[in-house]
Amino acid sequence: MGAGKRGVLTAAVTVVCAVTVLAVPGTAFAAPTPPPDPGTTASVTVVTSDVELEAVRKKLDKLYRAAAKATDEYNAAEEKARQQTAQVVRLARKIVEGREKLDDLKDRAGAAAAAQYRGGGLPPEARLVLSDDPQDFLDGAGRVRQEQHAAKGLLGEMARTQRDLEEYAEDAREQMRKLEAGRKVKAAAQKRVERQIEAAEKLEAELEQEEKERLARLERQAAARAQATWLSSGVLDELTSKATAQGREAVAYATAQIGKPYQWGAEGPNTFDCSGLTSQAWLAAGKTIPRTSQMQWQHLKRVDVEDMRPGDLIIYWADASHVGMYVGDGVMVHAPRPGRTVTLAGAGSMPILGVVRPDPAAE
Repeated sequence: MGAGKRGVLTAAVTVVCAVTVLAVPGTAFAAPTPPPDPGTTASVTVVTSDVELEAVRKKLDKLYRAAAKATDEYNAAEEKARQQTAQVVRLARKIVEGREKLDDLKDRAGAAAAAQYRGGGLPPEARLVLSDDPQDFLDGAGRVRQEQHAAKGLLGEMARTQRDLEEYAEDAREQMRKLEAGRKVKAAAQKRVERQIEAAEKLEAELEQEEKERLARLERQAAARAQATWLSSGVLDELTSKATAQGREAVAYATAQIGKPYQWGAEGPNTFDCSGLTSQAWLAAGKTIPRTSQMQWQHLKRVDVEDMRPGDLIIYWADASHVGMYVGDGVMVHAPRPGRTVTLAGAGSMPILGVVRPDPAAE
């Protein structure tokens, strides 16, 4: 981003932080309700305080984080299942090719046996000894050696092909066992995701519309406070807005998805989860990276937060259950959680575990 745009964003962040400090959650005040007339039944309105809503916010955050972690487990099982399925397909092809080769070798061995039968059933050595012509004897000796080598080679190749087939079959059975175990892991993770999301949605459904609006405000205020604390460390002074060519492509893809709904387990093109967005953005830039936020954290090159550049991935929470993509000026793009859409947010609005770089070799 340009210096002018950066200045506008920084000023906007400063204003948000100032408003946040002034808008620290407190007790909500309702207009006084006149006492009921004698002899009538009073209608009692329960006003949920911001303190109570803050507790709800934290509980929702905990539920959705648990869902995110289970989603990562589901995605990992899904990715592993893809790899194992592809391996089973490759092994199946090898088995088919091996059987075709073995059939061909058997045909060749059968042809050799038939030729021997047509020669009177005598082995080549016997026919050679019975020859009256010395030259035939000498010529035949060479042919016998060739036939012996050919027969030995044919039998050896048949034995090797048979061993290969047995190994391919055992490997295929092992991959199928792993695939079945992976399906169980995936199914269990799916149940955990659905259970956590259902509990969160039920909790939100019990709130009145006014309470939902105040809850959303509390969420924004909590994120703004975290961002303000992060910015106050001076980290923005150290960050660079210079991205690599691939990094710019990844950022362009990710930001083009803004407004699309979050859907756990989704990789686009219409819905995304957090790591589905980042992995597809980098795939669009020509770079294949791990599918889940935890695998991205484990396998991609780690860089200091002070050195991150647009396109780098910011891993959040101690369990690496969330990921966003840094776009510059202290801002990241991410797919937040169920019920939300892909959006821009402060890079420091959640606890940062670390930063990883998909293209460390690029200048």
